[in-house]
Amino acid sequence: MSPAGPDGTLTPDAFPVHMPLATRWRDNDSYGHVNNAVYYEFFDTAVNTWLHKRVGAEAHDGDAIGVVAASGCRYLRQAAYPEALVMGLACERLGRSSVTYRLAVFGTRDAESGPSGVTALAVGRFVHVYVSRDTRRPVPIPVAVREAVIKDLITEDPTDADEPSVGHEFPTGEWV
Repeated sequence: MSPAGPDGTLTPDAFPVHMPLATRWRDNDSYGHVNNAVYYEFFDTAVNTWLHKRVGAEAHDGDAIGVVAASGCRYLRQAAYPEALVMGLACERLGRSSVTYRLAVFGTRDAESGPSGVTALAVGRFVHVYVSRDTRRPVPIPVAVREAVIKDLITEDPTDADEPSVGHEFPTGEWV
């Protein structure tokens, strides 16, 4: 499956991990849609929920901790309470001490046409740099985190097996 819709828009096919996310009344702003700052909460929640479910307490309680070094969001369409959303999660870059996550927020209003008919409401990046809990200096990504990222968030591109890429297959039923 292609990671983009017929018009080039990003679809869930581009993300190997998906998780449901409910909007809340307080997410809406005075313009009647989810406020831009709330999307950063969505990203943080998606990454840390996935980490906690995959790695457990080590993701947050170990000697190495992931701190947010950068984040960004591009808004494509609006969402509003009470819409149910789906977060897509993938790895864009895996370094020695950092992970760059690629995320997207998908609405469910247009889900009747299936995953390939759903397009992103917002796309973002979220960078975790792993640092020593004591010194706050960069350290290697914990082994359990690295293994989970490789297993769940990076897939091999069938056109170039030497280069990892993300989200070329949509594993149905792989909700976290």
